[in-house]
Amino acid sequence: MGRLEKVDLTQKFDNQHDYEKELKHLQLKLLDLEQKLRNSKRSVVIGYEGWDAAGKGGNIKRVIERLDPRGYRVHAIAAPEGVEARMNYLWRFWERLPAHGQISIFDRTWYGRVLVERVEKFATKDEWSRAYEEINEFERTLVKDGTIVIKFWIHISKEEQIKRFKEREDSPFKKWKITPDDWRNRDKWDQYLVAAEDMFEKTDTPDAPWNIIAGEYKWWARTSALKAILHALRDL
Repeated sequence: MGRLEKVDLTQKFDNQHDYEKELKHLQLKLLDLEQKLRNSKRSVVIGYEGWDAAGKGGNIKRVIERLDPRGYRVHAIAAPEGVEARMNYLWRFWERLPAHGQISIFDRTWYGRVLVERVEKFATKDEWSRAYEEINEFERTLVKDGTIVIKFWIHISKEEQIKRFKEREDSPFKKWKITPDDWRNRDKWDQYLVAAEDMFEKTDTPDAPWNIIAGEYKWWARTSALKAILHALRDL
């Protein structure tokens, strides 16, 4: 049984009051740690991966909601274009790394090489096979330099994904979130599942462990991610 199959997707809050109380408490603790980070020689990199419509954007929104905007940057990563497409796949991430005292949040990450590029055959087998060690070395270098690396995979069921896809199609405010690529990716769910499990096996390291977040219930996923971040920053 793979790691994703073991995730308990039934976890949730009983009511909105409990969720909002917990969310505020965690956000204020993170704000305090952001201030401590600013006066340190440390930096933080937070990377989000997961299924389409898993709630990555909403999760990131709650992480930064009460932070000082001078202390973080959010980078939405799409397919490389122009100069980026002609460079090593890690180059554009090096360009976006945070200075000391800062936080960089990546909505999609360098793991695209072993996920979408693998499944869609944008990278050769040799390229994505050697990328595991390249990525481990990249993260190891960051950690040795004082960067705290936090990696999330937001996990939902295939049934929940189709429900969210249809909600997006039916909403005039969310239609932009659903594209033909999302439907094509869904058709390759099993291939992405295999790629994700290989990724966890080969890149879950002491320097940069994976945090798999149950995302079936968005409130639970948001507070779970905040707790994981607070735990990672506990020694600031």
